[in-house]
Amino acid sequence: VHVRLPQGGDAVVGQFAAGDADAAMQFFERKFADVVAEVRLTAERLQQGTASPDAADATVNKIRGQLAAPNFVGDLDGLSQLLDTLHAAAAEKRLAVGAEKTRRRKEALEAREAIVAEAEQLASATQWKATGERFKALLEEWKALPRFDKKAEEQLWSKFSGARSTFDHARRAHFAALDATRAEAASAKEAIIEEAEGLAASTEWAETSRAYRDLMARWKAAPRASRDQEDKLWARFRAAQDRFFGARNAQNAERDAEQERNAESKEALVVRAEALLPITDADAARRSLRAIHAEWETIGYVPRSARPVLEGRLRKVEDAIATAERRKWQRTDPAMRDRAEQTAAGFRASVAKLQQELADAQAAGNERKAAAAESSLATTQALLDAAERVVAEYSAE
Repeated sequence: VHVRLPQGGDAVVGQFAAGDADAAMQFFERKFADVVAEVRLTAERLQQGTASPDAADATVNKIRGQLAAPNFVGDLDGLSQLLDTLHAAAAEKRLAVGAEKTRRRKEALEAREAIVAEAEQLASATQWKATGERFKALLEEWKALPRFDKKAEEQLWSKFSGARSTFDHARRAHFAALDATRAEAASAKEAIIEEAEGLAASTEWAETSRAYRDLMARWKAAPRASRDQEDKLWARFRAAQDRFFGARNAQNAERDAEQERNAESKEALVVRAEALLPITDADAARRSLRAIHAEWETIGYVPRSARPVLEGRLRKVEDAIATAERRKWQRTDPAMRDRAEQTAAGFRASVAKLQQELADAQAAGNERKAAAAESSLATTQALLDAAERVVAEYSAE
């Protein structure tokens, strides 16, 4: 097999002994198509950023080497132009990558400058917790930025670090002054404890629960005493709460026990209702369910977790009765009865016809036709049996 060269003349690309001339041409044309596909795929990946300019140039050089001694058949001049285009695209991409690196360097420097500017504004802030968290976030942002210009970054870091130090000094001074107010905090919490201890024996559950919530809110809003004082004060306050809530929980436990007994009673009713399944007499089942519903309404509340389960089980019985009632009505519908009888009559006619076809085929000795008729007869007979059962259900009513 030969290929014509762009510069004139031709070159032998190979030999083919596995078919005729057309097969040979198709084989070497497919090899050319594979090379073109590789060039185009490399160009696409270069554009998408998944292939580097160096990788694209490597592909160009490799295929140019193949063009010097081609082992494929195709438009070699067109392939050369594709390689020129890919080489130019790689050069352009290389320039774009350099520009991108310059842009990222500039953006990183501007981002660090913005961090420093914000840090210098925060240095005089007095919202200690929020500002401290913001300084931590700014530090993480700083660490996440790429490193490009060491000298400029060191200068900016000096400013950022200085702003953090100014804020930290002010915050320590603030909390030093706060220690002086802790004695007043202890006095305020003593007053809250006295109120809590006065309410501990109350049986006004709802009102006293709200009062304890208010006391807790006041406790949280009050400044903290020293660590030792805070722990002791909190233990007294908590003991007063525990006394009240323990009594309330005991009463709730009694209520819960009653609801558990109610749940057992409703469970027994559900079991009675489920015993009606499967529904054979819809009217009798409906009467029994009404009696169960009447008893159900006389029983009090059940635990919240048990209610959907019990009601769901009872609802399944209700649905089954409703379905039975609906089916009963359908079986007494004259129009549906007529359709069922017409369907059965149609199948009877089909069975008779197939029986005759089977007999004729057997008499003629046509085994293939007889087998087909016998298969169709079995299917149609099964359909007829089902249709007659439906008709029988209507007749039973």
